[in-house]
This record gives sequence, structure tokens and C-alpha cells, in this order.
Amino acid sequence: MVRRDIWLRTFTLVAIESGIIVAAVLLSLYWRYQEKYQELLWGDGQQGFAKLLLTAAVCQLTFYLFDLYDLEVIHSLRELCRRILMALAASCFILATIFVVLPTVQMTEAEDHSTAIGGVPSRTIVITLFLMIGWRILSHWVLSHPRFGERVLIVGTDTSAVELARAIMGNRNFGYRIIGFVSEDATQVGKSLINPKVIGVVDQLNEIVKKERIDRVVVALSDRRGHLPVDQLLKLRLQGRAVIEEGTSLYERIMGKISVEMLRPSWIIFSGGSKRSRLGAVIHRLFNLVLAVVGIILSFPLWVLTAIAIKLESPGPAFYKQERVGKNGEPFTIIKFRSMRQDAEKNGPVWAAKDDDRTTYVGRFIRKVRIDELPQLINVLRGEMSFVGPRPERPEFIAE
Repeated sequence: MVRRDIWLRTFTLVAIESGIIVAAVLLSLYWRYQEKYQELLWGDGQQGFAKLLLTAAVCQLTFYLFDLYDLEVIHSLRELCRRILMALAASCFILATIFVVLPTVQMTEAEDHSTAIGGVPSRTIVITLFLMIGWRILSHWVLSHPRFGERVLIVGTDTSAVELARAIMGNRNFGYRIIGFVSEDATQVGKSLINPKVIGVVDQLNEIVKKERIDRVVVALSDRRGHLPVDQLLKLRLQGRAVIEEGTSLYERIMGKISVEMLRPSWIIFSGGSKRSRLGAVIHRLFNLVLAVVGIILSFPLWVLTAIAIKLESPGPAFYKQERVGKNGEPFTIIKFRSMRQDAEKNGPVWAAKDDDRTTYVGRFIRKVRIDELPQLINVLRGEMSFVGPRPERPEFIAE
């Protein structure tokens, strides 16, 4: 077994966060009904414990759907907070729907059942938000600390291995600690590539993993033909002594991008996560739909002011439509507020520059604060775009 079992970390997070959600419900109930707290919780026919479990189960479900328990995904603090906010927003929507259909499952008095998400539920969401972010920041720091983090051994000493090591050392918040490299060439042992050093040869891989208490073996070989220590890695896999990972995958997770030098067709073909469950797809689409509607309603006054400003400064339409390439290569028309002159592309498509002289004064401002992208909520509403996903590019640029 790997020394720091991932399942144990996940189980600990689930158990503690279930307690946090239950505590948030109890605090909200006491905050709203101090005098009737005990009666609403344990009174005859109230079924307070079952209601607590319902709220906890809904929140835990959304946390799971938003990958908050995937320790291979959640390393960035910004990404962590973003996913917590999205998960709690989804929890709020699901609970509101349940309370509308079954108002008696709310932990409120009978006269308060008319408000699906008011009172105790709204307080619970707010308290859970602050407690969860605080707890996750603490747990994130603990799990990311080098003392508690994973000990990493890199197989390879070429440019790919050095580039990966630099990425790991430059992002210490991931909690990876490089113990060293292993090489095919015995003359390189003891040589410092970027500090850490080469600590052995591939034939000693199993002994090094055991001696140095390695948690993760990362294969970073530019040329694997005849160089990949298959027998050694297979033995490690069967023993379960350490996690074995491709350098390309680890680099992508740390840097948020793919290294072109490390990329191979086999990695793209066999990388996981290409198939989404039907339930996950439905929830993802529902989430996009709700957020798009709410976003359009809340930002509509800004739409009107922006459109007026664009029309007053320069002739032409307020909106700008452009063909883009979406999922599976399907073309669609993206909608944005016009930020350039109407004749900006009279000579054909051109990449936008930082200080592009085709940009209007209003356009420069709305591009800076991203107001020009608000109409893309319509594309999200149509199902052509998603709040989370790659940027759709123009077909002309893709062809290049």
C-alpha cells in the first residue's frame, strides 16, 4: 500500500465535512429559532436527524460532482474556492427544489414553509461556505506542506525530466518533494541536475523506492523505446509500494497546460476522463442553464448601459457576431459586445494585439473588465458554450 493512502485522505475529508455541514445546520437552526430549537430538532414528528442527513447528503453529492474529493485535481487554492462556491450554489438550487416539492422536510416552523430557501437553509449555506473554505484552506496547507506531502522520484535525466522537476519545485503548494532522479547511466549517479541529484540507476529502482520511502514514481523519458524499465515499474505496480505516473500528466496538473516537448500521441489516446456519465452531463447542463439565466437577469442593466455607450461612440451595431469552433469541431456564432471599429477586419481575420489601434475607447474599457464577454451568456444558454471549458477559437486560426 502507498504510505499516504489517497482513500484515507478522502475518507477523512468526507467525514469531517459531513460534521461541518451538520454543525452549520444546527447553528442556523439555533440562530433562527433560539426558543424552539430543541422542539424543532427533537420534537414529536419533527424527524430532525433525518432532515440533517438530507442536507448533508445533498451537499456531499454536489461536492463529489464538482470533484472536491479528487485530490489529484484540487491543489490550487483559487480552484478550490471556485469549486466550493459552485458546489454550494448547486446545493442551494437542489435544496430549494426539494423544499418546494416537499416543504415539510425543512427544519422550520409550519408558517415558514412558503420560503423554499429562506430562513434556516440560507443561513446554512452561508455558514457552510465560510466553514468549508476555512477548513479546506487549513487541510490544503497541511496536505501541501513538504513534511506531509509526497516524496517523488523521477525516472529520467533528460530535458523532459529537468523541465518537470523545475515545474514541481516552482509550485511547492502541491506538496511534492523531489527526492532525486534515476538514470540508465551509472556515471551520472551523484551528479546534480538542478539539485536534487541523480541518486541511482534504473536497475536499483525498487531498492531506491523502499530505502527512500518514495510515494510517487514519475516517468519522464523523452525516448522510451528500449529505455523504459518495464520490469521494475511492473513490480512496483504489483507491490503497490508507490504511485506510478507519466511526467506529462503530472506536468499538466501542476502547470495547468501541456508541455509540447513531453506530448506523445499515446498519452492523448490513453489519458482518462474522456467519457462523462449521463447524470454528470445533465447536472452540468442544468448548472450552466441556471447560472446563465441568473447572470443575464442580474447583468441586464449593464447590458443596456454598455450598448448605449458603444452606439454613442462609434457607428455600427452594439453586438458583434463571429464564427467559432465548439465541441467536437461544431461551428457556432459567438456573441460579444463590439469593442472595435466596424471595419476592423476589412482585410481579413487578424489576431488582436495588446494595444490594438482598432479598439475604440469604450471597447478598450469593456475588454479590460471583461464586460464585452457578457453576451456569451446567451451562447451558454443555447448550450454552445460552458462556464468551464476551453476557449473556442476561430476556424481561420485553427486552420493555421
